[in-house]
Amino acid sequence: MPERILVVDDEESIVQLIAYNLRRAGYEVITTGDGEAALRLARTESPDLVILDLMLPGMDGFDVCKEIRKESDLPILMLTARSEEIDRVIGFEIGADDYVAKPFSPRELVGRVKAILRRSRREVEPDAAQDTRVFGPLSINFVTYEVNRDGNRVDLTPTEFQILKVLAQSPGRVFTRDELVDRVIGQDFFGDVRTVDVHIRHLRSKIEANPSDPAFIETVRGVGYKFVGAKRK
Repeated sequence: MPERILVVDDEESIVQLIAYNLRRAGYEVITTGDGEAALRLARTESPDLVILDLMLPGMDGFDVCKEIRKESDLPILMLTARSEEIDRVIGFEIGADDYVAKPFSPRELVGRVKAILRRSRREVEPDAAQDTRVFGPLSINFVTYEVNRDGNRVDLTPTEFQILKVLAQSPGRVFTRDELVDRVIGQDFFGDVRTVDVHIRHLRSKIEANPSDPAFIETVRGVGYKFVGAKRK
């Protein structure tokens, strides 16, 4: 079955451009230009990814993203015509996985979609239990994408999980922002690598008991980040 993409934009020419290129790449496409309709389709049509314009009439893209995040970790790629960094930062804060600024290259957009879907695929293997690592109160299963803290499930977006996975699989190793972008988002990323900081902040808010004094993800000033949680045997 082809993966299904929900495209949300009120500019018909943009919708047609995106839909045409996604279908050429082998995806099934659902479209709408309305925020409330987008939320209904996200709930009823089970898309694998949402391409979401921020500037929508009525319920805007920020509100749609927040509502989706209350219910699921469905991957979200933001579209924005704005150049202000604050829009992108807010988008990442509320749970978006990536963004593309208008005007965009259709090839770049399809590449971003492929990268996000690649990060979000969850293929469960028979020996999945063996792929669980425990770091004190935190457990991470690298196959099933399940994260638990003190026995309670922690819901992460695909991008947040992949950042955690890269860091936690090499405890003590320092990763630069560029390295995390290359490993998680892809070498064709055209944005600001500082977006990694936003994902890290969001990740800490979910896995750390005290995000301002993190026990697992440590900032290495001027370099990047490292995972410092002591593995419990």
